Amino acid sequence: MSANMSDDLNLAKRTLREEELSLVVAKNGRILFRSKSHGVSDLLAMISDIGGLAEGASLADSIVGRAAALLCVYSKIIAVYGVNMSEGALSVFKANDIQCEYGTLVARILNREKNDACPFDKAVLGIVDPSIALDRLKSLRL
Repeated sequence: MSANMSDDLNLAKRTLREEELSLVVAKNGRILFRSKSHGVSDLLAMISDIGGLAEGASLADSIVGRAAALLCVYSKIIAVYGVNMSEGALSVFKANDIQCEYGTLVARILNREKNDACPFDKAVLGIVDPSIALDRLKSLRL
């Protein structure tokens, strides 16, 4: 991992923790986006708000499932930290040569009631194209 990528990922991780956020995107030593939302809505807002500026950025997120990983691929994020990351997300990052770190690796991300898989991850089951995943996830948005 390059020094700049490492610095940006560390900045995103530190900001996530210190400001008790759910998502932080950092690039070139600056915070580009921060959110306290939960679920995939904060990633969809990030894509809408900063678009192509996310290319080459580092991202820290409280929960990273497969749906979030596909949105990171779509956004051309180059490094990701997940406090909790699913095995499915890890495989997406590996397949797309995205540097990733995690606090806890889990088999899958659960829904808020903890009785089934995350609805966003279920929505992108079998999808590998990040553009298709983005369209599917946008259609689920509240």
